[in-house]
Amino acid sequence: MPPLRPRLVRDRLTLGLYTPFVVWGWLLYSFNPSVPLLADELGVTAAQAGLHGTAMAVGGLAAAPLTPRAVRRFGRRATIVVALVLVAVGVTGLLLGPTLPWTLTGMFVTAVGGNVMIASTQVGVAQHAGPAASAAITEANGVGSSVGLVGPIAVGACVAAGWGWRPGVAVTAVLAVVTALVISRLPATPALPRSSVRGGRGDAADTAPTGRADVSDAAPVPSAPDGPQVDGTADRSTPGGPRFSRHAAPLFLAALVAAIALENATTYWATDLVLARTDAGAGIATATTAGLVAGMSIMRFIVGPLSLRVHPAHLLAGSFALAIAGWALLWTATDVGVALTGLVVAGFGYGAQYPLGVALLLAVSPGQGDRAQSHATLAGALAIGVAPFLLGALADAFGTHQAFLLVPVVAATGVVVALLGARAVRHPAQADLG
Repeated sequence: MPPLRPRLVRDRLTLGLYTPFVVWGWLLYSFNPSVPLLADELGVTAAQAGLHGTAMAVGGLAAAPLTPRAVRRFGRRATIVVALVLVAVGVTGLLLGPTLPWTLTGMFVTAVGGNVMIASTQVGVAQHAGPAASAAITEANGVGSSVGLVGPIAVGACVAAGWGWRPGVAVTAVLAVVTALVISRLPATPALPRSSVRGGRGDAADTAPTGRADVSDAAPVPSAPDGPQVDGTADRSTPGGPRFSRHAAPLFLAALVAAIALENATTYWATDLVLARTDAGAGIATATTAGLVAGMSIMRFIVGPLSLRVHPAHLLAGSFALAIAGWALLWTATDVGVALTGLVVAGFGYGAQYPLGVALLLAVSPGQGDRAQSHATLAGALAIGVAPFLLGALADAFGTHQAFLLVPVVAATGVVVALLGARAVRHPAQADLG
């Protein structure tokens, strides 16, 4: 009898753990395209406005070591709830800040809360989904980007109505408070216990998943993202799963950096590119970012189930290639419709990159889920800090159109490291086989 494929079970806990992704999705896709408008409002340069990405990165740097410690000490549930409260407080500061230092501080607080929230939730999703972790993580991000799709449309509508960008972004704080209530009332499970042991292992971080899916060796990555503790210098494997090299995790971490850099640089400055290259007004140009988010959302619901049948690393490499195709359409567009099409196609690529990268990183880090996610948060923070600022600085020096040549360079790098990562999973180095 052939082995059963992993199956994603969407129970109450799974759906409840999707809600923090809604909060983060709305924030990213409503605020990022508002950055050029904020720059005009505050009278700052594009590079200075790009410092909001740097503030987000610094918040991520602070959250990276904080998250696993908070989960161990206070439990995953309490960590997520407190992080959501921080998001609400930070967004309020971001909206009310009268000058650049105030808005940067608000973004920092928001980023600390948001990164802790997503990092701790993502590992919980993986633990609960078990062998179907790649599908669950991808779908969770798909839910977030689907709801976030309304964000740039809402901001564009508010701008067109003369209300400015703030009302659209303010929805984030409301969503954060509602989500905190949802998480606090979810049923207790090994992935989300009601309480934790102070000073101990915490709430089952880095333990075996809850087994909510059918076990299978059909998936080409290890069958669960968290398994027995392993020596980080030796070849790793999970029972019944493939063996993989110690080089796999750094490669998938590099792919994550490329993915996060691409998404944030594009969402920050696509509005500016559309304004510069087409005859679209500010409201329409801001709303076109919804095309990118729409493409991301659609692809996430497609690639999640597909990742249980096709090697996720191959899908990851293909997604970077697809992003280059979308960039080519956007970069050459002089018509708003063509630019929108390019953003949608780029979104098809971007949508698969982050969730597949995280799922692969967790899969090749058995027994170290929260630690691996912490590394991903740290690397992502660096990407967020550098990419929007660098593209903004290039735009100041050479114009937004020329600055966007950075995108295909980063995407091509992603293709290479994803393919190398696939090889590290399928063909571990002989030295590692010891």
